[in-house]
Amino acid sequence: MRTAAVVALGTVTGCGSDTEATAADTVTVTNCGAEVTYDQPLDRLFVNDGGMIAIALAAGARDQMVAVSAMARDADVLRLAYGDQVDGLNEVNPERVTLENIVGASPQVLYAGYNYGMSEDRGITPEILATHGIDVYQLSEACRPKEGEAVRGTMDPWVALDTDLRNIGIITGNAEQGAAAADDVAARLEKLRAAPQPENKPDIFVFDSGSDTIFTSGVFGGPQGIIDAAGARNTTEDVQDTWTAVSWERITTADPDMIVFVDYPGQSVEEKIAALKSNPASKNLKAVRENRFVNLPYAMWVSSPLNIDAAETLRSVLEKHDLAPESGITPALDVEQLNLGGNDWLD
Repeated sequence: MRTAAVVALGTVTGCGSDTEATAADTVTVTNCGAEVTYDQPLDRLFVNDGGMIAIALAAGARDQMVAVSAMARDADVLRLAYGDQVDGLNEVNPERVTLENIVGASPQVLYAGYNYGMSEDRGITPEILATHGIDVYQLSEACRPKEGEAVRGTMDPWVALDTDLRNIGIITGNAEQGAAAADDVAARLEKLRAAPQPENKPDIFVFDSGSDTIFTSGVFGGPQGIIDAAGARNTTEDVQDTWTAVSWERITTADPDMIVFVDYPGQSVEEKIAALKSNPASKNLKAVRENRFVNLPYAMWVSSPLNIDAAETLRSVLEKHDLAPESGITPALDVEQLNLGGNDWLD
């Protein structure tokens, strides 16, 4: 494993990342606006949630991952993207990680975020973990503007992803692989941005789940970057948050050209479509009437390197519906292999 002594030769910087080694046995990165120092070598990393597991694997940290949690719902797409790296990961909790799970794994660092494993109510915060001798690297997508605020998001979602790929690579001694993963995302993103753009951007609504309200994603969430890169417009881009609830009136007012679903347990895609087709606020929307739906796994929507795969996939769907001109871009990840419901566009 490469130690911080290699990084100590100079300052390592990247899009959204301001990093420098402070000594041969530590490395310092900027995380959520603060400089955080980690002991080296870092060989016991606990990673929570499918998106962060994808970031850690892409950044070369597989051998440092002593434990993971909340991976089960994304195991198929992670295996599709990262192959046998997923096999043998020590998943200590398939759903909501607990403080006991984390402490029991004896990690040096927890990689998680607020509402991505951490919260004051659940007793999992950097301050509480510090009393157990555990440091934290926070998911950049979920950085909070002010301490204690429920609102999350401080940066463009592509910048947040780039930052984490580079930083996780650096703190685990895999700076070159983390940078290479970030550069790959950046190159594919540039191709999407350079593709012919629709004269009028189609409107897309993110439907995570629905009850009395709809859980969706605002300007700082991964979907904002995905939808924008695909050549469309996120109808909730005015919401200054990552993931949050809005009223059914929002989808009625938007009357989107397409609705995208976040696939994970709790509410099936069939239940989501049934809710849209039965609710007076949504049943007459053009996307609902014409079954313009896209259903992709959770880990492709939350901050992860799979965001670029989601963007390529969404672009191809827009083209099939004549909502965007032909780009010649072929998605690198074949999501048809996942056999997800709700994707009539695959037929």
